[in-house]
Amino acid sequence: MDFSLMTEPQMGGTYDQLLTIARWAEDRGLVSFARSDHYYSSADPAHDATDAFATLAGLARETETIRLCVLVSPVTFRHPAVIVKNALTIDQMSGGRFDLGIGTGWMAEEHDAYGIEMWPMPERFGRFDEALHYARAAFGPQPSRFEGNYYRLDADVKPGPTGPMPIIVGGTGKKRTPTLAGRFADEYNQSPAPTVVLAENIRTMRSAAEAAGRDPAGIVSSVMGSVLVGPDEGAYRDHLAAAALQRNTEPKDLEDRFTKAGMPIGAADTAQDLMRRWEEAGVDRFYVRHIELDDLDMLDEKLTALGG
Repeated sequence: MDFSLMTEPQMGGTYDQLLTIARWAEDRGLVSFARSDHYYSSADPAHDATDAFATLAGLARETETIRLCVLVSPVTFRHPAVIVKNALTIDQMSGGRFDLGIGTGWMAEEHDAYGIEMWPMPERFGRFDEALHYARAAFGPQPSRFEGNYYRLDADVKPGPTGPMPIIVGGTGKKRTPTLAGRFADEYNQSPAPTVVLAENIRTMRSAAEAAGRDPAGIVSSVMGSVLVGPDEGAYRDHLAAAALQRNTEPKDLEDRFTKAGMPIGAADTAQDLMRRWEEAGVDRFYVRHIELDDLDMLDEKLTALGG
């Protein structure tokens, strides 16, 4: 199992904080540093909510080896041409270390707050589908051509990718998202779920890849999510109690809810057993979600408990 770091700076995080934790992740030997693409959170008072592509461009010049990833950019925020140009620019700036995640968009509150149109789900998936066609054309042999219902491309797209330009398709759907991933993606990302659900979604993705004439073995399967773990049972119970207090619930109720959701919880031996079962189900990479950007000791404890 490979391990990456996932951050959500719309919940708090300046560029300097992102730089510190990205360099820490690089020194720790993690595969990649990922961040969300959101403009807003409902916290009161509001947090800093920096732009994903702008901060990743800065990190491209201030890191050396770790891959950089947007997980994921919603098609509602930007025209595919803007997504593609940002991706290719950061790819060049990083020496080929950028991974582009694309999704449909889902947070209605931020669209309302910033006056961004959030199309009905059928149109969002239609635009998502076309954005993936558009990106594949732009990253492929030039000149590029694509004609869809919503977007068109007829250009010699420069700069081109430094090397392979991985496209990540992420989402929680059980049919359309894994099918699109199989048809277009280099990586399929999903949220924690019971292992049987993860395995079924991966099978759907692989079947779609085979139907599209692609080799499913070449598509990375990943999971992104939070964990509640500790090096031993006592430390785990302390973390569980603190998390339950923060959520104004009972530890047993929170534990049951997280277990049902398939989230990695427990002492190190329990967490690592789940990682092994994920691997058996086809999961190659885990993006460990970490919100407390200044608490690097806690992040190190999480990764160690997971076996990373």
